[in-house]
Amino acid sequence: MRRTRILTAVLALAAGLLTGAPPALATGAARTTLAADTYTWKNARIDGGGFVPGIVFNRTEKNLAYARTDIGGAYRWQQSTKTWTPLLDSVGWNEWGHTGVVSLASDSVNPDKVYAAVGTYTNSWDPTNGAVLRSADRGASWQKSYLPFKLGGNMPGRGMGERLAIDPNKDSVLYLGAPSGKGLWRSTDSGVTWSQVTNFPNVGNYQQDPSDTTGYASDNQGIVWVTFDESTGTSGSATKTIYIGVADKDNAVYRSTDAGATWTRLAGQPTGYLAHKGVLDAKNGYLYLAYSDKGGPYDGGKGQLWRYATASGTWTNISPVAEADTYYGFNGLTVDRQHPGTVMATAYSSWWPDTQIFRSTDSGGTWTKAWDYTSYPNRADRYTIDVSSSPWLTFGANPSPPEQSPKLGWMTESLEIDPFDSNRMMYGTGATLYGTENLTQWDSGGRFTVKPMVQGLEETAVNDLASPPSGAPLLSALGDIGGFRHTDLTKVPSMMFTSPTFTTTTSLDFAETNPNTVVRVGDLDSGPHIAFSTDDGANWFAGTDPSGVSGGGTVAAAADGSRFVWSPAGTGVQYTTGFGSSWQASSGIPSGAVVESDRVDPKTFYGFKSGKFYVSSDGGATFTASSASGLPSGDSVRFKALPGTKGDVWLAGGASDGAYGLWHSTDAGASFTKLPNVEQADTIGFGKAATGASYQTLYTSAEIGGVRGIFRSTDKGATWTRINDDAHQWGWTGAAITGDPRVYGRVYVSTNGRGVVYGDTSDTGGGDGGGGTDPTPTPTGACTVTYKITNQWSDGFQADVQLANTGTTGWTGWSLGWSFANGQKIGQLWNADHTQSGAAVTAKNVSWNGNVAAGSSVSFGFTGTWSGSNAKPTSFTLGDQSCTVA
Repeated sequence: MRRTRILTAVLALAAGLLTGAPPALATGAARTTLAADTYTWKNARIDGGGFVPGIVFNRTEKNLAYARTDIGGAYRWQQSTKTWTPLLDSVGWNEWGHTGVVSLASDSVNPDKVYAAVGTYTNSWDPTNGAVLRSADRGASWQKSYLPFKLGGNMPGRGMGERLAIDPNKDSVLYLGAPSGKGLWRSTDSGVTWSQVTNFPNVGNYQQDPSDTTGYASDNQGIVWVTFDESTGTSGSATKTIYIGVADKDNAVYRSTDAGATWTRLAGQPTGYLAHKGVLDAKNGYLYLAYSDKGGPYDGGKGQLWRYATASGTWTNISPVAEADTYYGFNGLTVDRQHPGTVMATAYSSWWPDTQIFRSTDSGGTWTKAWDYTSYPNRADRYTIDVSSSPWLTFGANPSPPEQSPKLGWMTESLEIDPFDSNRMMYGTGATLYGTENLTQWDSGGRFTVKPMVQGLEETAVNDLASPPSGAPLLSALGDIGGFRHTDLTKVPSMMFTSPTFTTTTSLDFAETNPNTVVRVGDLDSGPHIAFSTDDGANWFAGTDPSGVSGGGTVAAAADGSRFVWSPAGTGVQYTTGFGSSWQASSGIPSGAVVESDRVDPKTFYGFKSGKFYVSSDGGATFTASSASGLPSGDSVRFKALPGTKGDVWLAGGASDGAYGLWHSTDAGASFTKLPNVEQADTIGFGKAATGASYQTLYTSAEIGGVRGIFRSTDKGATWTRINDDAHQWGWTGAAITGDPRVYGRVYVSTNGRGVVYGDTSDTGGGDGGGGTDPTPTPTGACTVTYKITNQWSDGFQADVQLANTGTTGWTGWSLGWSFANGQKIGQLWNADHTQSGAAVTAKNVSWNGNVAAGSSVSFGFTGTWSGSNAKPTSFTLGDQSCTVA
């Protein structure tokens, strides 16, 4: 969406996580069950959230359309539901770059066929070469032809195109324009094999920033579009005339009139600009070209629109505004196939006050705009915009004129009129895909209606996930649009996190025993980088940055929400009591460490950096390096502490050239044991325990038994079940994972461009699926209860309850009862389930804390309301027996 589209997760990934060969499998490595459970996978709905640089309509079949994204795969339009179906979820971990789609082509001869040119980066960040995918069933399944070079679906210039094209008369012939000086490529066997067109004279020379040593902005953007003149061929014979666009400001357009045997630079063409698109109206004999002085998608200053008469060779400048008045480039370009004299184009990089869309009904002779100034700063719009289906597209903004909220768009590099319906147009933005179904109202003086046409297309990159034990089931930290609080996974949230609105949220956490307290950190051009909520993420307020902060980093909330530890970018680890009005530097831990909290002890925090694990027992003031050895030496590590058990820590990560796997500590990180049956692991999360299990369910994105996937263990990692399948892989899933503490089997998986994916199990034997407690046997033996009011305000309070087994026999379940004397009423309770009838309360174990050994204790907490008085209960019963009150 914004300039942060190169995601931190990808850059960290490229540091070694996926480079080199996978390690050899350990001897006797795994008791692993593959595909032993059937999962249903869905997206937590956000609808959009990223850049849509390409939309392709089939020219011979009505309602057949595709969309491509820069990092989130490709989609096919479903007219019956007006939704998009993802087509590249089968892309696996080792080829994660193939989720970036640089071009799409739909076969007009055989509409069942579709092709995708895939690859995310042309520099070293992407470990694999590009490929051309081909499908004979509209993208339901694919075959892959690897290329001897990389492709850049998320590189500069990705909105130009389409670089991949099918000969409309002989569909076994395809052309592909390559970046990086690799030239023009051709297939004559329907995309199975490819060879370079060695006589094509220009491989391009435009670089966004030649001085960029990473190879990202300094890559030669190459050959950027291919357009056939279908009128110069007959069915079964190769089309004779082909136009090629090249990223070269002085030599942008070439043509062949002999089916690619020879090529010539078009004489008389404009210079000083890049031709982003070349769209042909074969009926009237016009090639339209959208020019910009930059490659996009973020930049663009001056620009022009031109029309080339294919018969006479005449060039005509048809720019809708004078060059001196452009502060954007032109890109989005389309022709109405029902009325070819109608042409539209976009000002793709008009960030402020809004994008602009231009329309001509006389082949570019005259133009009108989607909006005009009346008297500055007021404007008159030819459209209305309705974002009620995706209300967050307002970004919570209340701008001053001439800006409006929501915007008509930005980064509008794709724009297509339906070739069968002059009233329907779709266009992509940096955040969504918009469309209209009454476009011709523009011409009659009415106003056309713009709405999101994006349902099913999920394109967010996920940095962190949390599923608290109460309140909203899902909180997310996302690239580009900050993150969301999902109270219903099937509905689009009304707004992303605001106050402040981070461009990218890098980390979030909640207080385990006070889950209404939530903290998030992220990136922002100017302003604070940390925010807090005391109502489960519904509302937020900004904290204060310590000196030197330049980015979000990672953050951890104490178990009770009383303090926070923050490891921001730009400075060292910091800690605070309260809500970050002032910070103090933590000692004993290096800058850049990943930080997490113990989920029981509010004074205990953990950190990891460069192979060392760090522990603080004084609320983050001081950290001490653990003596644990054998941990990964790099920083591609994620770890979590188990709710309900102090000092129980799981650590995942590593790299293929060193230690890599899953480790477990039961002594607060003093020592770790590596699980021998996990070859590689990158995330770890916890969810509701299976029926009869004594430990919470583990989830990980890992390689186990030689297979990459999403895995679940209900027995503390002794055995694992793969719960995804080869059709549901989503490329890279290494940023975050969490189970749901209330629903057995439910897992939330982060992706790098396909949003938040969640899965539900069909395994009813593992649990009741509804988040309830297991049957509770009546415990025997002595018990002691400690009831402590930890916080109290005018009409509410918070209390912690500790139930100790002071007998000689362990419990396999418990049910604690008491009565309130003053009409107190419980609001939210965590680490137990409860019922309340009048004054009487019963709290019962949840599935993961029912086993309480003799001499051990279990704790839970709650918030409640009171008035007049708030006396503590004076008696408690465990089943039928009374407990001592401490």
